[in-house]
Amino acid sequence: MTSEDLERFRAKLTAMQDEIRAINDSAAQDLKPVELDQTSVGRVSRVDAMQLQQMSQAAARRRQQLLVKIEGALRRIESGRFGLCFLCGTEIDLRRLNADPTITRCRDCVESA
Repeated sequence: MTSEDLERFRAKLTAMQDEIRAINDSAAQDLKPVELDQTSVGRVSRVDAMQLQQMSQAAARRRQQLLVKIEGALRRIESGRFGLCFLCGTEIDLRRLNADPTITRCRDCVESA
């Protein structure tokens, strides 16, 4: 993998990281506790609000997991291990990395697992 490839992946990962952080900041309102005052909100509306809150929490967990994967990929770029399979050490195909730069296994290891 060339240094230009690594720099392109670093830029892509950093952009993904910035986008997820911006989404997290804008979604903070959806994670606030649901008000249980029946005089201001009906029962059905409260249930809808609670379901929306649970979906927002699940989405926040998925975004956090993706941030962890992105940070791992950025660390691998810095250490010189980016693009190498964690299991067998062979190079991961560039087309797979272009599709998901956070992957850590080659196609053969994924298929054999």
